[in-house]
Amino acid sequence: MSWMLEAPAASLALACCAALAFATWVASVIKRDASIVDSVWSVMIFGAALAYALMASSSDTAPRREWLIALVAAWALRLCAHITWRNHGRPEDRRYQAIRARNEPGYAWKSLYLVFGLQAALAWVVALPAMAAASADAPHTMLDVLGAGIAITGLAIEALADFQLARFLSRREARGAVLDTGLWRYSRHPNYFGECVFWWGIWLVALSAGAGWTVIGPLLMTVLLLKVSGVTLLEADIAGRRPAYVDYVRRTNAFIPGPRKAPVEDGAGRINGGHA
Repeated sequence: MSWMLEAPAASLALACCAALAFATWVASVIKRDASIVDSVWSVMIFGAALAYALMASSSDTAPRREWLIALVAAWALRLCAHITWRNHGRPEDRRYQAIRARNEPGYAWKSLYLVFGLQAALAWVVALPAMAAASADAPHTMLDVLGAGIAITGLAIEALADFQLARFLSRREARGAVLDTGLWRYSRHPNYFGECVFWWGIWLVALSAGAGWTVIGPLLMTVLLLKVSGVTLLEADIAGRRPAYVDYVRRTNAFIPGPRKAPVEDGAGRINGGHA
């Protein structure tokens, strides 16, 4: 039998996301920086999963609750700490500056639903597999082992990619250059790929618990990372700021890691990106 949401616990999980979003919105108005929501995004997801797991009627007999919540907590706290450290002392992210410019006057109030309310709703949907798996009383299967292993692998990829990028950007010569070593040699966004892998692993655990319908969570995360706030938006103007990025795009997969493409000469003897 498929596992379904319990309305009171699901409502509490959504309220948890909304409360975190509202508190962050207040801080953003004071700081005039809506991009601080990025630091809290992962905490909203963890908060929803934790609130639901604690309130669901099957919580006392849920065999996955402790280890799954611990796994999601590790993902959420690492990502929150990394983004907070990365953005410390910086102005509002360009993506949010563009949203602000499009919605003035009155953006301070509009951002409550355009940015923070939307983020809360999306976080609740992404958290669905964790909510379901952590509170279900179905026994463990091999899918739990597989899913946990995939999630841990995704977390490791994401953490290593962020570390490599942070180390690269700390170097003086990184200005205008492109990171194309380590994990970034095989994918232009290995950190996003790792995050996607993590949530598909969590979904496999939910599938083991009888909640395969929560696939909407990792599907949404994948769409967000590829088409909305991730790859597409980040690369919209990066070539103008880092000219070497054009060649990097030709030679490197956007998302899923794969072999590098070697440059080849065209008929006029110029070098273009091509398959090895």
